[in-house]
Amino acid sequence: MVSKNIRDRHQLLCTEIQHHNALYYTDDSPEISDYEYDQLINELLSLESKFPELVTPNSPSQRVGSKPLDEFSQIEHQMPMLSLSNGFSAEDILGFDQRLHKETDIDQSEVFEYMAEPKLDGLAVSIMYEDQRLVYAATRGDGRVGEDITHNVKTIKSVPLALPKEAPRRLEVRGEIFMPFKGFDQLNASQLAKNKKAFVNPRNAAAGSLRQLDSRITAKRHLDIFVYSIGVNSDAEFAVTQSQALENLKIFGFPVCPLVEVVQGVDGCLNYYEQMEIKRPTLDYEIDGIVYKLNDLKLQQVAGFIAKAPRWALAHKFPAQEKSTIVREIDVQVGRTGAITPVARLEPVFVGGVTVSNVTLHNKTEIARLGIREGDTVIVRRAGDVIPQIVSVNLSKRTNDSVEFHFPSNCPVCNSPVIAEGDGAISRCTGGLICAAQVKQAITHFVSRKAMNIDGLGEKIVEQLVEKSLIETVADIYSLTHEQLKELEGFGEKSATNALESITKSKETELGRLLFALGIPQVGESTAQLLAQSFGTINKLASSDAQTLMALPDIGPVVAENIVAFFNAPHNADVIKLLLDRGVSYEVIDVDSVVDPNSLPLNGKTVVLTGSFSSMSRAEAKKKLQQLGAKVTSSVSKKTSLVIIGQDAGSKATKAEELGVNTTDEEGLIAMLN
Repeated sequence: MVSKNIRDRHQLLCTEIQHHNALYYTDDSPEISDYEYDQLINELLSLESKFPELVTPNSPSQRVGSKPLDEFSQIEHQMPMLSLSNGFSAEDILGFDQRLHKETDIDQSEVFEYMAEPKLDGLAVSIMYEDQRLVYAATRGDGRVGEDITHNVKTIKSVPLALPKEAPRRLEVRGEIFMPFKGFDQLNASQLAKNKKAFVNPRNAAAGSLRQLDSRITAKRHLDIFVYSIGVNSDAEFAVTQSQALENLKIFGFPVCPLVEVVQGVDGCLNYYEQMEIKRPTLDYEIDGIVYKLNDLKLQQVAGFIAKAPRWALAHKFPAQEKSTIVREIDVQVGRTGAITPVARLEPVFVGGVTVSNVTLHNKTEIARLGIREGDTVIVRRAGDVIPQIVSVNLSKRTNDSVEFHFPSNCPVCNSPVIAEGDGAISRCTGGLICAAQVKQAITHFVSRKAMNIDGLGEKIVEQLVEKSLIETVADIYSLTHEQLKELEGFGEKSATNALESITKSKETELGRLLFALGIPQVGESTAQLLAQSFGTINKLASSDAQTLMALPDIGPVVAENIVAFFNAPHNADVIKLLLDRGVSYEVIDVDSVVDPNSLPLNGKTVVLTGSFSSMSRAEAKKKLQQLGAKVTSSVSKKTSLVIIGQDAGSKATKAEELGVNTTDEEGLIAMLN
């Protein structure tokens, strides 16, 4: 059995990794270093190795990257674009080589031939040719579906638009698009001359350039590409080794990194790594490590793949670059979810190709670990050459006028009380409904489908409403007028009318839905329903104490503390009163008549819905099953009790069959509900 603490830690890791995946792959604005990200991944993989039942199709260990941007059409890769496993030491490379001998059933005494190549810090791309003509290009995306960037890739002069007749009829080429340092400097000079923000590093500049909706802008950016492999290929005789494949691609006109080299065994890999580490500062493009691949393509097939990476390839990362500088001051920033994050303001220092002047200190635990003060001399590292971090404090250079940092007890934005969660590592502003730093996030959540379900007020509309000072809190939604909405970009007469109708309709809601919409920290949809069933009214919940809350199932001290702090904050009470005064209402639940969950017929059963149903929506089916005591989840595992299969069911039905999980159809669902 897997304990609740381990399951909770696994879920937290999944959520955090997916968050950072989106920031890195989709937004090109990572918050943490590659090293910190790798630590999260390693912990996740370790947990899933010890407890295989934790693995689900949605785990980050089974996925690559993040979803494509909505602005671009999508292209499904005919062969998945996988990422690479990482190594950081000579021992990791030796272990990689030993595992490959085992996977291929080849004696350890036989030396493998590897293709070694610099790992470029750019954007992975797939380019498809049919009848020797470029037909499309796509980003990696989530590994299965990428963004269509065909028009932008065609602007890169080193990408052939047509291939010679000797090329395969269908050929997919994969490579890394990057921006050379010279082009990066020219772009930033142009940006600054136009009073625009400079790009942080060449990778962000390349990614931003490829995601321009206007390809004329991309054409002005100095992008280049090195190809490193093939995907779909109609010519079975194309190549027998990785090196031969690259030689053929060069003949067809593709640019291949001139530093690629075939090496022998682990010693050859490590020697190449050392050479490239010395050569790295002289290159005109950024590399952050070396990639080793089995050179024999047949052996690659024998070695096979794990969920997100080939077994026959490994990325050997370079160590982070470090410099010394001084901490001018430490202040705090308030995130969109209210998290209070301390930030060190530094004497600017050039490290890892960029000037660093601000470094996040994450939380109280990190400040205590470093023992950092204002005025200290510190070592700054760009781990993974992306996000800067403070590695250590040079205590020998500490002066008598250094100043200790004290966490604020009140939010610097809205002056609401700040509470520490759990062990105190994370502090959060309690002014979620009124704090200017959180208001956009709070309103976007409030109007979302599972909350108040207000159509027409998407994230971009909410941004306009806040920026035009038309709303300051969620209660102001119910004071919006037709004229105000009609003036917004993207709105007309009909869309304004529809939005107002949806706002009016949302006034009659359920208590659980309203509690979820309020955005109480760590109170999700199911917890909100539990609170509604247990207290019946907002007033009773607001007057409850932590001990009463912790008596409920699945509510621990951290969640209880967040609920109490939320309702004890006067401004939150003011917003809730405004909501009710402006017509928001819910049906009071008679808690004495609430059925004991243990007496419900589906108590303890885990049910998964897949496909569509003609007699009811999926949401209605879920609600009715929950009323009978079932736990309705989105993924199938060995612990699933029943999978209900509707029309056009997807992979969940297949998964149920593979695992031997009981299934039924819509007729069975109706019979069960009756």
